[in-house]
Amino acid sequence: MPDTCVARVPVFAGLSEEDQTAVAGRARPVHLATGEIAYAATDPTSRLLVVHTGRLKIFRLSADGSEQIVRILGPGDFTGETSILTGRPPDDYAAAMDDSQLCVFRHEDLEELVRQHPGIALRMLSTVSERLSATEQRLNALGSHDIESRLAGYLLGLRVTWLEGEGVVTLPMAKKDVASVIDASPESLSRALARLASRGLISVGEGRSVSIMQPALLQRLADGA
Repeated sequence: MPDTCVARVPVFAGLSEEDQTAVAGRARPVHLATGEIAYAATDPTSRLLVVHTGRLKIFRLSADGSEQIVRILGPGDFTGETSILTGRPPDDYAAAMDDSQLCVFRHEDLEELVRQHPGIALRMLSTVSERLSATEQRLNALGSHDIESRLAGYLLGLRVTWLEGEGVVTLPMAKKDVASVIDASPESLSRALARLASRGLISVGEGRSVSIMQPALLQRLADGA
């Protein structure tokens, strides 16, 4: 079938090509410019948003108005499942980090799809469970690890390209957003990067490139050892 968001999403992976085409027919395409809000907390409607191209950041707002990034979504990822399952408005925000194309399902359309294909609901619940587990691990790290340990764990969690024994990662977002993810200020993040580099664990390259020089020691740091 054509390259659609439905074909990319794991929760729809078990459907036949014919059923995937039918599901795609229920999706409403939505284009977002960089920085545009996909939904806001307390929006009255319940929708499932699937990323076809681009990226979305899911975030909450603190009392002082600053953003706390919860996760970053790329092609094939989805959000809004909690509102769909409970019928309640969202309690977070979603905004486009790049020029993005989404497929949007209304609450009633997704309910009909789940009735026709119960496996969709099971795979969706599995994804939600994985997210909850990741959130618990993150909260544990925030409570028990210092910023350098949190940064080490974050770097090791990125996609690594190995070149002659060195792992090269590219930060997927601006450093201020990385700081938000690991619950640090941009200044604290910059100091932590410098300290890890001074210890020979990493090397900070141009732009968003970071080389992992000693992965075993970096992993020990991430584990709080």
